[in-house]
Amino acid sequence: MFVLTGYEYLLVFLLLCGSVPILALGIAYFLRPKREGASRRTTYESGMEPIGGAWIQFNIRYYMFALVFVIFDVETVFLYPWAVAFSKLGLLAFIEALIFIAILVVGLVYAWRKGALEWS
Repeated sequence: MFVLTGYEYLLVFLLLCGSVPILALGIAYFLRPKREGASRRTTYESGMEPIGGAWIQFNIRYYMFALVFVIFDVETVFLYPWAVAFSKLGLLAFIEALIFIAILVVGLVYAWRKGALEWS
């Protein structure tokens, strides 16, 4: 009856994984409070009354700092597999990694000169 023999456990696993979020959302729907009111529509900030509006503009420095962090976080993700397989890759891979790091250093120097790393 089952065409792909040996995949029964995979099918059960996929059905189980698909049913867990649906079951969790269904239980949360039935257990949640059902009262509607003005207090449910207000903003909640750590138990304190919110001050000011929600649509404020943040300084661009926050976004620049976050982008620099993401760039160097991604660098770590790309260099880790290279470091694990370093002994098998050879000289060409080492040169390519040096070029990759040089490009990132140029980006760091550019961000540094533009003041993206300054909090003043």
